[in-house]
Amino acid sequence: MTNMTRPYRGVFPVVPTSFTEAGELDLASQKRCVDFLIDAGSNGLAILANFSEQFALSDAERELLTRTILEHVAGRVPVIVTTTHYGTKVCAERCRQAQAMGAAMVMVMPPYHGATIRVGEAAIHEFFARVSDALGIPIMIQDAPVAGTPLSAAFLARMAREIEQVAYFKIETAGAASKLRELIAQGGSAVEGPWDGEEGITLLADLDAGATGSMTGGGYPDGMRRIVDAYAAGQREDAMAEYTRWLPLINCENRQGGLLSAKALMKAGGVIACEAPRHPFPAMQPAVRAGLLEVARRLDPLVLRWGR
Repeated sequence: MTNMTRPYRGVFPVVPTSFTEAGELDLASQKRCVDFLIDAGSNGLAILANFSEQFALSDAERELLTRTILEHVAGRVPVIVTTTHYGTKVCAERCRQAQAMGAAMVMVMPPYHGATIRVGEAAIHEFFARVSDALGIPIMIQDAPVAGTPLSAAFLARMAREIEQVAYFKIETAGAASKLRELIAQGGSAVEGPWDGEEGITLLADLDAGATGSMTGGGYPDGMRRIVDAYAAGQREDAMAEYTRWLPLINCENRQGGLLSAKALMKAGGVIACEAPRHPFPAMQPAVRAGLLEVARRLDPLVLRWGR
């Protein structure tokens, strides 16, 4: 049964954004995508993340997608809305808007722009403090290489202790398990949600380290639930067996197909009408797509059957 109250735990896949071949939003496919993800057992959803191609969306499209998805979900599962922006004021406004539309949580990276514009710890702390002051829902700090901003476990733990809404952390840097252990040890009860990401490529090690949630790709939450649920039930050997079984597909997504993997699986299974990314992001190479589907068919995930 889905937990609609804090603390949020389990598998929260990233919802890919559905486009037409012409690059327009496809809201009909978007709704089908959401329905599939819920039917496949997702404990919650994450929208407008990097794997949602948020970097290719206009502000008006972000607002339309947030409203459309949250209205369509209609409280069936909690939804995390990514609201990252370099500007403190803009980020806070995005967060308030997401909260007003029904978001359960917002996910934010530290302020950055391009390859060179970064700020130091004092400014990062003030950024999250100001965003927190604008909100009544928790903030998940996304600790990801794309931001190019080193965030030590000690600094993250301090923000958890000192900033009211900072309570969840998506750790997807190298050595995630070690960082999760340090974060939990230093942050204590202020760290309500130590989570991993990176499509679950290090999921078992991260669960061993104390992770209570995982923000995965959107192609096979039913498979990821098998790992996380077994572990949560104290059945580590079963979790290990499931992780071993699903790891080839996780690896295909993490190391080969990337953010287009979920779309390719959903298109193959009749969930969405088009798997194309928005230009100029390159389409998946045919050989990579064929390899992804070959591995997936051996596992028979719901995504390949849901729309057929």
